Amino acid sequence: MAFVRARRGHGNRRATGGARLAFLAALALGLGGCLGYDGQVVHGYQLNPKTAEDVKVGSSAEQILVLLGSPTTTSTVGGDAWYYISQTTDRGLGFMVPKVTDQRVFAVYFTKDKKVERVANYGMEDGKLIDFVSRTTPTAGAESTFLKGMFINLLHF
Repeated sequence: MAFVRARRGHGNRRATGGARLAFLAALALGLGGCLGYDGQVVHGYQLNPKTAEDVKVGSSAEQILVLLGSPTTTSTVGGDAWYYISQTTDRGLGFMVPKVTDQRVFAVYFTKDKKVERVANYGMEDGKLIDFVSRTTPTAGAESTFLKGMFINLLHF
């Protein structure tokens, strides 16, 4: 009977050791995905600096389309413009929120007859970051309240 008990005790230690090994393997795989991730991702249009130099004032829209390809977005407010947008985000670990480290907008402005009028290369220092999720843009100045607006309107009578 003592022989059977010894074997049962030995078998329990093996099962416990196997569970520990499985737990450690799962933990290593989970942490390995977080720690080995460098986190720098580039989204959007990748502008070649040499190609950007080939965009000349007076070129036609068709030439720009062949040279740069389709724009990321276009605008028709105040004239025609094509925008080529890229953004670089960085996330140190897999579970961290990504941070925008660089944002570039290469803009080509056209005249009414579809000739290049001017070219601009904007960076993060040229604008403000916009929160696209909440669709709000920070504004300058103090926020007005309902009561303040009422008092101002009463004083104007």
